[in-house]
Amino acid sequence: MIVRLIPRLDIKGPNLVKGIHLEGLRVLGKPERFARIYYEQGADELLYMDVVASLYGRKSLLDIVTRTAKELFIPLTVGGGLRTLEDITQALWAGADKVAINTAAIQQPQLIHDAARKFGSSTIVVSIEAMHKPDGRYEAYTDNGRQRTGVDAVEWAQRAAELGAGELLVTSINREGTGTGFDVELTRQIAERVPIPVIACGGAGMVRHVYEVITQGKADAVCLASILHYGVVRNLPPSERDVAEEGNTAYLRSGKGFSRVEEATLPDIKAYLLERRIFCRGALRESANAIV
Repeated sequence: MIVRLIPRLDIKGPNLVKGIHLEGLRVLGKPERFARIYYEQGADELLYMDVVASLYGRKSLLDIVTRTAKELFIPLTVGGGLRTLEDITQALWAGADKVAINTAAIQQPQLIHDAARKFGSSTIVVSIEAMHKPDGRYEAYTDNGRQRTGVDAVEWAQRAAELGAGELLVTSINREGTGTGFDVELTRQIAERVPIPVIACGGAGMVRHVYEVITQGKADAVCLASILHYGVVRNLPPSERDVAEEGNTAYLRSGKGFSRVEEATLPDIKAYLLERRIFCRGALRESANAIV
């Protein structure tokens, strides 16, 4: 079995941020620094998500994308605030290989069809942010988990695939940032109903969680954030920390609030999976062990 490991970098303005349940965002540092570390550790792809772009109608991520694409040579997916074919064109011109759309896709499903037709299905990732409800159903949310839609997330996944999406990025709002593990049931329900790859996102706190969502949830790829980010933050030497961010990084380095997350590097995760006969697409780079 071959899967992809994809570091997720949530962006607010010029900074990499991280929250819990997509809320309570804290600054971690400059996204380019983290992207470089993950690239050298052997990331199969990178995901940049502007977490406030849909709310404010901004596309501030493009400058960061351009800088990253010039230096790192792995597939780069960009999401947040992409509402039109022109927005997608700009993201691709900036250096993205794929785009992730959520809010606009639910509001204008025809956008999926039109974008897939113009740019190719392999370029279009539909992002689904799902909340588990008391009745057992999953509801799709938009605007980085802020807005209810009343749309059944599993049914929406099927429709998105039918409209031409090349992949689905499935994020559990309930689990995101908690370190308690992926919503395996959500991932499995969608993976069993669509003929396209499913990327699981939200909840990884241990390496075994990655294994579980691949084997039990049938994910084709896994998006990772907290399990990677906090180790980088706490291991940066003082000379490489941004003074303006000390209030945030000091909190993160203390371990408060993140006791459920067991830090791991991409080589750690790939080695764990390889022992269990699960292979990752990208080969580890020689410099991996020297980074973190």
